[in-house]
Amino acid sequence: MLGTETRTASAALAEFCAAIAWSNLPAMVRARTQELVLDFVGVALRGSRAQSSAPVQTVAQRFGPERGASLIGRDAFASAPWAGLANAASAHALELDDVTARSSLHPGVVVIPTALAVGEELHRSPTRVLEAIVAGYEVIIRVGDALNAESAYRRGFHPTGVAGAFGAAIAAGRLLDLDVAGLIRALGIAGTMASGSLEYLSDGSWTKRLNPGWAAHSGIVAAHLASEGFIAPATALDGPHGLLRGYTDEPRPELLTRDLGRSFAIMSVSIKPYACCRYNHGLIDGVLQLQRAHGIRPQDVERIRLGVLSGGALLVAEPIDEKRAPRNVVDAQFSAPFAAAVALARGSAGLNDYTQANVDDPLIRGLMSRTDCHRGADLDAAYPDHWPATVEMRLRDGRELSVRIPDPTGDPANPVGSRELRDKFQELAGAVIGHEAALELAGRCLEFEAELDLDRFTALLRC
Repeated sequence: MLGTETRTASAALAEFCAAIAWSNLPAMVRARTQELVLDFVGVALRGSRAQSSAPVQTVAQRFGPERGASLIGRDAFASAPWAGLANAASAHALELDDVTARSSLHPGVVVIPTALAVGEELHRSPTRVLEAIVAGYEVIIRVGDALNAESAYRRGFHPTGVAGAFGAAIAAGRLLDLDVAGLIRALGIAGTMASGSLEYLSDGSWTKRLNPGWAAHSGIVAAHLASEGFIAPATALDGPHGLLRGYTDEPRPELLTRDLGRSFAIMSVSIKPYACCRYNHGLIDGVLQLQRAHGIRPQDVERIRLGVLSGGALLVAEPIDEKRAPRNVVDAQFSAPFAAAVALARGSAGLNDYTQANVDDPLIRGLMSRTDCHRGADLDAAYPDHWPATVEMRLRDGRELSVRIPDPTGDPANPVGSRELRDKFQELAGAVIGHEAALELAGRCLEFEAELDLDRFTALLRC
């Protein structure tokens, strides 16, 4: 095939992903993959009710055959590229989908809707879908690692959208039975489709939620084109005009293949407990820890000082005047002052706390006005493998309190337990399909490999 005479990063990734077999994966990888299916299904069901999801679902339905792939949260179908787009956009609407530290992206919200949509449309087995998920996670995370999120952010790119097209192409390609050469072509085609802008930060609009959806759509189309023999560059990732030249100023190409086959990238994924940007989570942990240890009330606080990572400062802390005055829920999801204020005022930072009522609440706005953010060189020293945060409070009675959070809740170094994972799912899915149905669905997600028929499983997601 044209352009594959030398072994490129695309070739190495394609060869590894083509060889993934569910029965040969370590037990911990199999278990983690099914936990991430559970987490995705919960956020997708609840996210299907978000205001931003309806337009995407409606447009997807226009491209829907009588039978294709399920639109999660609707009793309807669309073609796989459009179902992948709609379901990913739904799942990303809540800012509760899984995340990785080093690559600073959301792999599940791209890869899992891709695999479910293509698998359903092609009548693949659940184990085939799981193999595709593991392969897709491997690629999206490695591409994100190499992209260097902090550098991509400075260029205005959203790593989930940019790297996502590659992960989706591999996941879809596995389900389309592409060989290694076909997977390389799929990556090459994805390279010309990869996109994702951060401009939503300017006005709190919905386009971030669309980015993983477009990545899923692009990856599925790329895999189909590859299946028809469309020729694409084998150097889409690391070539002279490839991804790492166009989307970042400080690429880390060695991370595309470092330790490939020695560990699985899916094991580096974090579960999000709070409904906001991951860069806020350590700060929320710190506020809640101080509040619970010292019985702090909002009126007790004179000043709050938050230590943030430079890698996330442009997302959640700067410019500070704007971050202290969010206009809507999207703004609030990307505001460190709001995260600290709502955690202190409400004692939590879940989906029910990220509301317009709280954005407008005078108590919370008063706390935000008394909150400062600073970049910490000591914090940056641990980044990106760890996402530490510091919280300092000066109280009106003269006390000064502080805490450092080494890793936010949900990180592999500070994991949530199986009970917390199930509780999160129950809260999200139960609000859409009811408590008993959510209990049954949770068990089936965690034993997804035992499903005999993918259609019967996806039927539970249409409502």
